[in-house]
Amino acid sequence: MGDAKMIASPFPAVEKCSSKDRGGDTVVADLDGTLLCGRSSFPYFAHMAFETGGVLRLLALILLAPLAGVLYYLVSESAGIQVLIFASMAGARVSDVEAVARAVLPKFYCSDIHPESWRVFSACGRRCVLTANPRIMVEAFLKEYLGADIVVGTELVVWRGRATGLVRSPGVLVGENKAAALREAFGDALPEIGIGDRRTDYPFMRLCKEGYVVPASPSPRPVPREELPKPVVFHDGRLVQKPSPALALLTVLWIPIGFVLACLRIAAGALLPMRVVYHAFRALGVRVTVKGTPPPPASRETGQSGVLFICSHRTLLDPIFLSTALGRPITAVTYSVSRLSEILSPIRTVRLTRDRAADAAMIRRLLAEGDLVICPEGTTCREPFLLRFSALFAELTDEIVPVAMENQMSMFHGTTARGWKALDPFYFFMNPSPGYVVTFLRKLPGELTCNGGGGGGGRSSHEVANYIQRLIASTLSYECTSFTRKDKYKALAGNDGTVVSKPNIDEKKAMGC
Repeated sequence: MGDAKMIASPFPAVEKCSSKDRGGDTVVADLDGTLLCGRSSFPYFAHMAFETGGVLRLLALILLAPLAGVLYYLVSESAGIQVLIFASMAGARVSDVEAVARAVLPKFYCSDIHPESWRVFSACGRRCVLTANPRIMVEAFLKEYLGADIVVGTELVVWRGRATGLVRSPGVLVGENKAAALREAFGDALPEIGIGDRRTDYPFMRLCKEGYVVPASPSPRPVPREELPKPVVFHDGRLVQKPSPALALLTVLWIPIGFVLACLRIAAGALLPMRVVYHAFRALGVRVTVKGTPPPPASRETGQSGVLFICSHRTLLDPIFLSTALGRPITAVTYSVSRLSEILSPIRTVRLTRDRAADAAMIRRLLAEGDLVICPEGTTCREPFLLRFSALFAELTDEIVPVAMENQMSMFHGTTARGWKALDPFYFFMNPSPGYVVTFLRKLPGELTCNGGGGGGGRSSHEVANYIQRLIASTLSYECTSFTRKDKYKALAGNDGTVVSKPNIDEKKAMGC
C-alpha cells in the first residue's frame, strides 16, 4: 500500500547521505517507497494473486483492495497489509509462492529501484532489508539481484505446505515491530545507516547511527537496469505490466472478451489459406510487419532449393508468423509441442529425437523437399537477449537465411516456463492488439558457411552459429549470451526443461519451434 502524506521528518533526506568510504558500514533499508520508487505494494500482490490462483484470486484481491486501503489509512498500516496478504496468498502452495517470488517478481522490482537509496545501499559493505512485505515474497529478489545479506520481513503461517493468509507473531513488521526485528537481527552491534520513507519506519531508523528519509516527492526516475549488479535475463508470469488496481480490474474485465477474440484469431490462422492470413490477422487487430526481402519459394523447375530459415525465438508462434510473412506455410522442426497446439496450427512440424545423427538426416531430407524453419536457441526468451545457438543446423546446408523475430504484447505474455504451455497461443492472441515484426536478413554468403560456398575451407559450425547469433542480435539491438534452455528452466522452474521424447510425426497440423 502507499502512505499518507508525510509531515516534517526528523531525519535528513537520503540525498544528504554520503556514499563515500562506506565499505565497512552496515545499512538497513525499507523496501516500498525506499529501495523502490513505488510506495504501493499492491502491484506485486496482484502478480502473486494471478500467478498462484488465476483470475478469480486476482478478482478477490481487487474487491478487497478498498477495504485494505481504508484499514491502511484509517486504522493501521498493519491491518491493511494483512488484508492484501490474505487475499493474494490464502490457500496457495508455499512452493508456488516461492516460484513466483523467484521467477516473476524480480523483473518488476528491478524496474523500480530508487536511485538515491540504491546509491547509498550499494555503497555499504553489509546490506539488510527490513520490510512489511512477506519475507518469502521478496527475499529471492533482494539477495540475488541487489546483493542483500539479510532480509527480515513478515512471516506467514503455513499449514501442510500451504499459506493460510495469516501472519506469525509478532505480526506485520511495521512501527515498533520493525525496531524489535532489527534488535533481534543485530543485537548490540547496531547498523550505521537506516533508510525509510514513512513514520512507521522511524522507530528502526532511530536505532541506527545515521537515519535518512526518502521523500515521497518528487518521484525520481528508476535506476536503469544496466546499472544494476545483475540483469534479468529470464522471467515468467503471464502479466506484461505492473498492475495498479485500475489496470488489474481492466485486465479481469478484458479476459472473457480477449478469449473470444483469441479464438477468432486462432481460427483465422488455422482455417484460412496462408496467403490470406496476413490480411485476416490485420482485420482482427493482429499487426504483422515485414522487413527485408524474403527469398523465393523452393522450386524444382527453377532449381531453387529449400532454404533454412534461422529465427530468434520469442514464442512458439514464430514459425506461424514467419509463414504469414512469406504467404506460404513453412515446415518447422521442434523438440516438443502440446497436442492442442498441433491441432490448432496451420503448419507442419517434425519432431526431433535428440539423436544428432538421426536429426541431421531428417533435416537434410526436409530441406530436399522445401523450405524449413529452425529456432536454434531451443527455447524462448522474453528479454532483449539471445540464448546460445545450437550449431547443428550450420552443418546441414549453405542455404541459410537469418530472420530476426520480435513480438509486441501489452497485457499478456504468450510464453510460460511453469504454466500450461497449451495456452500460450491463447494468451498471445488475447492481447488487444498483438504484433510481430519479421525481419528477413540477407542470405548467408557462401564463404561464411561450413562448406565455404562449395569451394571448401569454410567455417566451423560453431563459428557460423555464433556469427548468425551476433547478426540477429545487432539487428534487434539485443545482447548475445551463452545461456541455454537448461539455464532458463533451472532459473524459472527448478528443472532442466527436459521433456519426454516422442516419435517423429510428419503431420500437416502442428505448431511450434
